[in-house]
Amino acid sequence: MLSDYWGEFLGLAVIHFLAVVAPGPDFAVTIRQSVKFGRWAGICTAVGIGAGISIHVIYTLVGISALMHATPWLMEAAKLVGAIYIIWLGIKFIRSKPANLDALENEEIIQTSQSRWKAFLIGFMTNALNPKATLFFLAVFTTVVSSSTPTLIQVFYGMWMCMVNAVWFVLVSIIFSNILIRNKFMQKGYWFERVMGVVLIGFAARLLF
Repeated sequence: MLSDYWGEFLGLAVIHFLAVVAPGPDFAVTIRQSVKFGRWAGICTAVGIGAGISIHVIYTLVGISALMHATPWLMEAAKLVGAIYIIWLGIKFIRSKPANLDALENEEIIQTSQSRWKAFLIGFMTNALNPKATLFFLAVFTTVVSSSTPTLIQVFYGMWMCMVNAVWFVLVSIIFSNILIRNKFMQKGYWFERVMGVVLIGFAARLLF
């Protein structure tokens, strides 16, 4: 049955991939987690981001998207909550301080300085509360995906998006958790965090205004 929807799937897959690889809150958070806390924190954050997409898939499939369009204040409320969270992340990044390079020499200390569950939640909340993701899924499932596409096929689309997001950001986390790359990056990494904090706040402000 999927063979009947290859054209639609490929269109959705390409648009989604371009959106994933474009730098945004998910990218910034994954790099920050990997650089600051190590590979497993980055991987768990990446998995959390992939899981966060399931929220957007679920409400889209059950028809909440139609409700949001019919009730504008719901969309505004979702944008406000997401923007506030992103602003909070931006402020946290801006307040970053130089890292303790002596501690970075111990791989175990880096990896256990943040629980994997907390790393997962950070990734999950970053994506689940991202209003850009909300708008993206509403746009994709109302333009690229036909209303006549079976629900089972749409579920497959959603699972594919979750997997692609998780795999991409796992790769990002592995690259930036390399000890040589990380130690070089950490020497000036707090400046990166501050810049990304400004970017996150600017991103949220753009969404709000």
